[in-house]
Amino acid sequence: MASSQKVSPATVLRIWRKHKLQPHRVESFKFSNDPDFAPKVRDIVGLYMKPPDKAIVLSVDEKSQIQALDRTQPILPLRSGLPERQTHDYRRHGTTTLFATLNVLEGTVIGECQPRHRHQEFLRFLERIEQSVEASLDVHLVLDNYDTHKHPEGRNWLADRPRYHVHFTPTSSSWLNQIERWFAEITRRRIRRGTFRSVRELTKGIHENIRIYNSAPRPFQWVASASRIIRKVNRYRRSCESI
Repeated sequence: MASSQKVSPATVLRIWRKHKLQPHRVESFKFSNDPDFAPKVRDIVGLYMKPPDKAIVLSVDEKSQIQALDRTQPILPLRSGLPERQTHDYRRHGTTTLFATLNVLEGTVIGECQPRHRHQEFLRFLERIEQSVEASLDVHLVLDNYDTHKHPEGRNWLADRPRYHVHFTPTSSSWLNQIERWFAEITRRRIRRGTFRSVRELTKGIHENIRIYNSAPRPFQWVASASRIIRKVNRYRRSCESI
């Protein structure tokens, strides 16, 4: 750009900074094509910002294909002026799937690792939730549209338990599910920074992390109203359509 405009690179950088331009950054996006996008957003955000009385709101999902990665050389620990360092290459020792649910109000997490992520495993996790939640409470489940969550056996399980109420996020809008925020945390703090020589070691590390997290849970504070989210999405959609 400096060459084509016959100015110095410093001038280009100064203009970029003045107008807060960052051409080196690229982010991904996808607009939901769900015809019920707005009603679903209002439903789920309403649960987050004003949970119903005598009920519990649980954000549920699974993080699949978590790899047990063993670094080829020992990790170099943090030192003054230097970050922790690990080799770029690794050995794979298998994968696991983490099923987890976040109590939106309290911030506590129920989680368990299973070898696969079919509807059978999801049903087993629903049973775990059933055993953990006080029988007098209604249960509101926030789920995405993954086929496992809509399997007929799962629907029958829920139909047999009228205290359960399911709220599906709009298509392509898993960011509305608060458990995704917690998955990002455990990935950054434990999974990505860990060295695991077996799947058993990986699952042990994940369960230990959940135990530590639950000793001092930190609920996420949802601050964006449904109307604000819908307006923002519509504004971006219009700007893209005008290009």
